Amino acid sequence: MKKKITVLTLSALLVAPCFSVSAQQPAKMTRIGYLSPTGDANTPGPDIEAFRQGLRELGYVEGKNIAIEYRYIEGKTDRGPNLVGELVQLKVDVLVLLSSPSIRAAKQATKTIPVVMITTQDPVASGFIDSLARPGANITGVTTLQRELSGKRLELLKEAVPGIARAAALVGTAQVQSRNDLEWYKAPARALKIQLQVLEVVQTNPDIDGLFRAAIKGRANALITIRGGEVNRHTRRIAELAIIHRLPSMHEGIEYVEDGGLMSYTGNRAENFRRAAYYVDRILKGAKPADLPVEQPTKFEFVINLKTAKQIGLTIPPDVLARATKIIR
Repeated sequence: MKKKITVLTLSALLVAPCFSVSAQQPAKMTRIGYLSPTGDANTPGPDIEAFRQGLRELGYVEGKNIAIEYRYIEGKTDRGPNLVGELVQLKVDVLVLLSSPSIRAAKQATKTIPVVMITTQDPVASGFIDSLARPGANITGVTTLQRELSGKRLELLKEAVPGIARAAALVGTAQVQSRNDLEWYKAPARALKIQLQVLEVVQTNPDIDGLFRAAIKGRANALITIRGGEVNRHTRRIAELAIIHRLPSMHEGIEYVEDGGLMSYTGNRAENFRRAAYYVDRILKGAKPADLPVEQPTKFEFVINLKTAKQIGLTIPPDVLARATKIIR
């Protein structure tokens, strides 16, 4: 009897540490794959901060209950699909994607990893989802209506500067989508009797100064910028040259106006990124992307830089000024 008790005791002692070690194993941390078309690890930018803020508001803290795998395209659009593939190989729990090529690459690369998109395009027309109400498959998120606001931007620019007859349009050449985005301005421009002078910002060795000289030579008396990797990297220089040449400018993002551009009109960008965090939360709690309707913006920002207006000798009409949601003085 004593021998049996000894054997059982030894067995228990041998097995007990196994249970103890197993109990101490850390739980698998949820991983989010985030692919940004701009910025880098040292300067991630306000979009990522808005996304992080949204996560914090929902109880997620990086390094504690979530990990975020960041990747940066850094304006090199051909890198997007490869970086998407890299994140898919890591088997992240959710992908957060911003550019159309990246969303398209994810649609081809995975049918199982949920994708939260923040897109300026019509996601139905682009073929990303079946419908806004019921996206289908593994993609959902936010569409910013960036393109649908193109005509409104021209209207506001014309109201602020009634004498505009010819506007230089800065557009990048690396992304086919950027050139397609230009099309959204053409019909409103014709209706407002504004001629568009298209000036292309090339990816390698872009001559921003030269483009402005071409705009002045072409007698442009206003400027519009079309968001895209090449154009986004030169916001400050574009703003400086617009002031030097006294060109009233309309932009597709508040960061341009903060860097010295005259005006911007867009959906509330920070809110869009906070809402992306909401989608991540819903998915991590078991919701299927196919059943989560894609959101459209409900808040819009019309920003005017009065300091810039003064520098170019422009007086903004009071009725236009009254509609601004933010004024930079």
